[in-house]
Amino acid sequence: MLEPLKGRQILVVEDDYLVGLSLIQMLEKAGAVGLGPVGHLDEAVAYVEQHVATIDGVVLDVNLHGHRSYPVADLLAERGICFVFTTGYDAGALDERYRAYPRCQKPCQSNVLIAALSGTRN
Repeated sequence: MLEPLKGRQILVVEDDYLVGLSLIQMLEKAGAVGLGPVGHLDEAVAYVEQHVATIDGVVLDVNLHGHRSYPVADLLAERGICFVFTTGYDAGALDERYRAYPRCQKPCQSNVLIAALSGTRN
């Protein structure tokens, strides 16, 4: 079985716990080590700061309990950690400076999410 994310530690930042678990299962089927889910903005920032050396990628929900996850995105970009936004809205819902980052429309399709995290195109 092909495991394009084999051994990579991928953090899931998602405020809907069941969606987060589903994303982790999807990542683990691709060989990743699923971390989280983390559902609150402050917890996500703290997690990234504490584990920056071991995180290989992040699946980042744009809206966390009514707060934009942009501070997490900024931290990840500063540290050079790959991340993919997830959202139920189209790219126009993102602030303009974040539109160039990979985005997965919810519900996320496994092949699209995995391609974005592995740096390949679908």
